[in-house]
Amino acid sequence: MKGLVGFGKKQDCVLVIRDSDVVLEALREALDGAPERERAGLERALAVVGGVAGADEGPLRAAWVRERLAGVGFAGDVGSVAAIKALRQAEPDLSLLAAVQLQRDAVAHPA
Repeated sequence: MKGLVGFGKKQDCVLVIRDSDVVLEALREALDGAPERERAGLERALAVVGGVAGADEGPLRAAWVRERLAGVGFAGDVGSVAAIKALRQAEPDLSLLAAVQLQRDAVAHPA
């Protein structure tokens, strides 16, 4: 997932960018012309990417939050005020509103 979008100093939106459809198509094309010895690996890769491609954005945002929290060494309760503070430390351009919304995703979608 990519970082933040917006025009002000503080950002209120986190944009989820997924290229899984491009990857799926590339894997399908590779599988079409693959020799037999490569087919099993490509089929497995296609299954893995296919499973992630349809994922809901909530869990993706939750994973992003956990990655950012881990990056600043936060190991406490994701639902705490300290987690919001750590998230904003990890992403200084993140507004309080956006941090709270992201925290809700992380709480709603535990790892």
